[in-house]
Amino acid sequence: MSRPITIVEVGPRDGLQNEKAVLEPAVRADLVRRLETAGARRIEAVSFVHPKYVPQMAGAEEVMAALPHEAGRSRIGLVLNGKGYDRALGTAVDEVNVAMSATDGFGLKNQGLSVDQQVQMLADIVAGRANADGAAGGVPSLSATLSCVWGCPFDGEVSVDQVADLIGRITALGVQEIALADTIGVGDPWAVTRVVEAARKAAPDATLRLHFHDTRNTGLANAYAGVEAGVDVLDASVGGIGGCPFAPGATGNIATEDLVYMLERAGFSTSYDLDTLIETARWIGDKIGRPAPSALSRAGGWPN
Repeated sequence: MSRPITIVEVGPRDGLQNEKAVLEPAVRADLVRRLETAGARRIEAVSFVHPKYVPQMAGAEEVMAALPHEAGRSRIGLVLNGKGYDRALGTAVDEVNVAMSATDGFGLKNQGLSVDQQVQMLADIVAGRANADGAAGGVPSLSATLSCVWGCPFDGEVSVDQVADLIGRITALGVQEIALADTIGVGDPWAVTRVVEAARKAAPDATLRLHFHDTRNTGLANAYAGVEAGVDVLDASVGGIGGCPFAPGATGNIATEDLVYMLERAGFSTSYDLDTLIETARWIGDKIGRPAPSALSRAGGWPN
């Protein structure tokens, strides 16, 4: 059997949050459904942030209300703090992903919290989970995304030891899945290998997830390095749309369809239907008013 790779679709959140177009909640819910038709099983559907700062993510509760629970599908809500986590608990999200940063500079810009304060924020969320009840019954699972792992727009280079130490602190709190993010797209394949090796030593039982932006055209090469290093969970955004409003110059994530094409051609399994995914990338390009930047949305798959 081919080795399965889980691709977590982040287009409805990370993909849309940096676009000039502000899509209504109904359109964003439609995007989630289209992506699930294309084969997505885990989708970062919403972000529980203040619309004053990220207007593209306004109406998270409305998006989730339009997405009733379905077996075999998991909708993820991103949160930046305890207030966002409380909002998430009032919806039907299946997972909550807590955004953190490897550096003080980005943490203060993105959340108003230093690294130590972010760890304490996560500790408070973990401590409160035992007494929390989600609106749909039960408490959603919890993961963390660590931004700026390979470089920070404010603090510069980030050492492997700095990242490994923070991963150890996060897993010590009981968080079992950690996404390592190249938020500004400065990583290279060899640096990816070094970080993955250090992360495994710091947290041997944790599930590692990788999140690459393609700002400097190294995203797919970095994904390849991660898979070769044994990582089985990768983030990607339909059409290659996205970026971070708090990271100057950051462009889109690696495109889901480009990643699926590369992996499937190599013999890995992803659960996605490539043709439907390409159609979805072109559809969202129409909605945001510009062609999706992915290669396959222009060239299509092969063989045709």
